[in-house]
Order: sequence, then structure tokens, then C-alpha cells
Amino acid sequence: MPRACSRNGVIAWLFAGAMLAALAVGAAQAEALRNGPIWVYNNWSAYDELSDSVPLTEALAMRELDELLRLRRAGVHFDYYVMDAFWYAPDGGYRTWRADAWPNGPDRWLAKLKANGILPGLWFSTNTLTHMQPAPQWRGSLDASGTQLALYTGGFLADFMDVLQCWYDRGVRLFKFDFAEFGAIAAGDERRVPPTEARSRNIAAFRAALAAFRTRHPDALLVAFNGFGGDFGSTGSRFPFDEPVDVHWLDVFDALFSGDPRPSDVPEMSFWRSVDLYSDHMVRRFEQSGIPLSRIDSTGFMIGSTGTNYARKTAAWQGMLLSLMARGGRINTVHGNLEFLGDAEARWFAKAQALYASLQRTGTMSSFGGIPGDAEPYGFAATDDEGGLDLVLNPTQSVRSVNLPTRPGATAHPAERILFRDAGFEPSLAGDAIRLGPGQLALVGIGHYASAANDLGVAADVRIPRRIEPWEAVLGAGAPPAIVSGTIVPPENGDLRIVVQQRDTKGLPLRSVSENGMGEFLTITATQDGALLPVEVEYDKVLWSGLSWAVGEIRHDRIAPGRPIHLRVTSAETDPLRLDVRIYRVEY
Repeated sequence: MPRACSRNGVIAWLFAGAMLAALAVGAAQAEALRNGPIWVYNNWSAYDELSDSVPLTEALAMRELDELLRLRRAGVHFDYYVMDAFWYAPDGGYRTWRADAWPNGPDRWLAKLKANGILPGLWFSTNTLTHMQPAPQWRGSLDASGTQLALYTGGFLADFMDVLQCWYDRGVRLFKFDFAEFGAIAAGDERRVPPTEARSRNIAAFRAALAAFRTRHPDALLVAFNGFGGDFGSTGSRFPFDEPVDVHWLDVFDALFSGDPRPSDVPEMSFWRSVDLYSDHMVRRFEQSGIPLSRIDSTGFMIGSTGTNYARKTAAWQGMLLSLMARGGRINTVHGNLEFLGDAEARWFAKAQALYASLQRTGTMSSFGGIPGDAEPYGFAATDDEGGLDLVLNPTQSVRSVNLPTRPGATAHPAERILFRDAGFEPSLAGDAIRLGPGQLALVGIGHYASAANDLGVAADVRIPRRIEPWEAVLGAGAPPAIVSGTIVPPENGDLRIVVQQRDTKGLPLRSVSENGMGEFLTITATQDGALLPVEVEYDKVLWSGLSWAVGEIRHDRIAPGRPIHLRVTSAETDPLRLDVRIYRVEY
């Protein structure tokens, strides 16, 4: 029979003297971890039961644990392994595990984690019934729809905290809270409790319950995901957020997450670079909302072959990992299929992780430059007394020089070295600035960190043009469905890059979703003398999060010299919109 958590587990801590000693040890352990960096493995995107049909099973979870231990032998550091959504039996009230996938419950997983010094974590849907039925003791908290649970009344919150205590007693030390709905009103209270009052009551009740849990268990790590503030749908969203970020959540949570990875509204030839831009942008917006960088979980690293990360596997993973660390969060979460990282990749991971380790622990982490979603060059700086690391990104369609931040107390001209860059364009350093190609990421070592021993090489899977310039074209708008078409006189040398931005009637980026892939929804078609020219694209994917742009390139060796090219750009979007099209000549 699967091992389960019994009720009334909270009573155990009240008067036990041994527990008081354990609390002291737990507080010391918690303090050591919170000084960071904390490294978390989360198995979401190795499976995906929302945007894909890959189920969570014990076999999958144990396979990823074996892979985690393999990476650790290569020098990669991990502190926690989090079991993400849908581990629980739908009718078990978070006390039992799904019998079809976990016939013996979590015992083997928990035992192997303990034997190897890895702390377990669990995902919980805060107060939304996500693929589950309400336990009998929760029914007094149900709203009229039967899908949400009030936290201010009924039996749910007390029982939920009992559940957390149960799993704490089983060794769980990280609790991930997702899908919070603080507007939930218990059925029958609709006329008596106004929505604003219900929200205030729910937040106050949950915050008080978590505060009490933290007091008892200072070694528990609590992280907040969807529902705790922030607008995640688009980098074109208004700021400040329509759903404000409440800094008081930091009284009970170790970190707030800033959105699952998805493409930004900044067009890039490298689809994965646009995804990097989204996470960078959301971190900056949370920082602007008053959340310290150290308390933001960017959730920006996902590898795997499921729908949640658009089947990226390990495409452009090195820049993704460096970005995760550079953003400054104490909690660094790695999602997905660890088996996709071979032994060479594991060694690179360990080297990059070690390079940032002391800076994340004792250095100062800060942002600089423009706002990523506004396509302005920007970066993240990590600084200590010996120098630091600057991760810099140019999201524009031009070669740009980006000023690096001045470090207090630094010599006039500290040593500088480019430690990592995308392939193609070769960045150059001049004084306090770096020159980057369009869409390029680079890591710069300063002072002590500007050592050849710290070189991390070149990312071969992101290729940046060595030259780029705007190219004239005669284009005109057509009738709906949205069409832009016209003629291009091809250049004598170089490729053609076509950049398309889809906007609504207010000029804001308009994201569309297509079940058949965005390549059939936003199309770029080119013909010469009546024959189709191949247009290379990376955005042709099924995207649960939608897309507002398209970028494609026509290679010069496919173009007949001196003959005009007819270009046609279409969108299948039914909402009113306009298509902005820009053409560039690029050389690789």
C-alpha cells in the first residue's frame, strides 16, 4: 500500500524537546542555504501533462535522479530535487500519490534522495483544484464553481497546512506553491463578502499560515509561482503590472517566480534568444516592482523535448544557463531532461557554475542598460572586490556598443576578457564598452575573472551576422487576412533577413496561437521569376504561449542576381492588426 501522510501531523512539533534541538540545526542549515547560491532540479518539462502528453511516472522521476547524480559526479552542484505537478492521487487530498504511476508511493524516491544528500521538494496548487477532487474536509471552502477554495473560511487551509506538515515530517524541505486564486469566495458568501474583501481575507489567512509554518520550520524553503502577482503573458504588457507584485510576500516566501519561459515580443532570428529575452525582461520588471534580484526565481532554464519548452532539447542551452546565474537570483532552478546533457556538457555546466558561485554567494548582483522587452541593449553585472562578470545582450537588429557598469574602487582600466559569446560576429572591448552583433550575448570577465582559465568558448548553435544593414523594399498592405507584399531588389552580396512584427490597433504586440505551428499562421513567402525561394525560419513551432513576430532569411546562393524578388507576408489572425515588415542585408 502506498505510504501516505496521516492527519494531525502538526501536533507532533508542539512540546517535543528533541524537536527544539532539530529546529536549531534546521535554522543553521537554512541560513547556509539562503546565503546561496541554491541549486534546484525540477522535473517539469521532462514530463508535461498540460501542453503535451508525457506523464509523470516513478520510472521517469528515478531516471532523472540517476542523471542528477551523474551530473553531480562531473562537478555540477544540486541541493534539491522538486517533484512538480500531478504526483498526487486526484482523490487523496495531497496525502497519497497516484497509484497508477507510483504503486509504492514516494518511498524509493525519498530514500534515494536522503542517501545522496539531496533534499526533496513538492509542488502544490495553492487553492485551485488542479486535476483533483476536493477532500471531504475542504467542502466548506469550495466556491460556487467547485474549482477554487477560499482560504479565509471552511476546513481547507487548516487541512492544507496539516498536509505540509505531514510532508515536512517525511523529509520534504522545499514547497512550491502554484495557481493561487485569492479572489476565491466560499459558496454562499457571494452577497456577504465583496470580492475585494475576499481577496484581502484570503491573502491574510494564507500569509499568516505560512508565517507560522516558517517559524516552526526555518529550514523549509518556500517559493511562490503563478497567482502571487505579475503579468506574464507578454513583454508588451503595460507596466506597472495590472496584477501588482506585493513585496510583503517576501515575508513568507524565499523567492517569487517571474514567468515560465516563452518567446518575448522582440523578434530574433534565433528563436531561443527571444526566449532568453523574455526571462530577462520579466526579471527586470519584477526588480522595478521592488523585488530584489536575489529573491526572484526567473525559472529561465528548461531543457527537454516536451511542449512546455517547445521541444528545444538543449538548443542554445549555454547562454540560457549563464543568463540564469547572471540574473542574480539565489535560487537557480534547472528543469527538464538531464540525460540530454552529456559528459562534456556536464563539465561545461560545472565550470560555469563554479565561475559564478562566489559572486552569487558574496558578490553584488545588479542590472544595467535598457529594458529587454523594449529592444534596448542591457546586461547583468556580478561584482566583488576582485572584479566580476558582466553578461551583456544586444537585442537590436544592428551592431551596437554597450557601456559596461563602472565598479566602485576599480582601477581606471581593469583587465577585461570576453569569456563566452555566440558564434559569428566577434565582439570587441574598448574601454568600458563592448561592441556586439545583432541579437548577440557575451560574457565579460573583469579584473580577477578576466583569466584565460575562465574561458567558456563559443556557442555554435546561435549564429550572429558579421554585418547587417537595412535594405530598401517597396511594400504595401493588403486586405484581411492581413497581408503585406511588395518587391525587393536583391543585394549583390549577403543574405536577406525579413523581420515581421504583428501589432494590434493600439500599436502593441499582438500574440497569436496556432495549433498547427506558427509557420503556417505567420507566413513569409518569397518568389523570383515565379519560383519559390526557400526562407529559413526558427519560429515554426506549436507555442502554447503564442507569438507576435516572425523572422526569416533567404540565402544569397539561392537568389538569381539582378532579378527582383516578390515578398508576401500574411497572418491568419482574425483580430484587427497591422504587420510591420523590415528588411535587412546580412553577412555571416
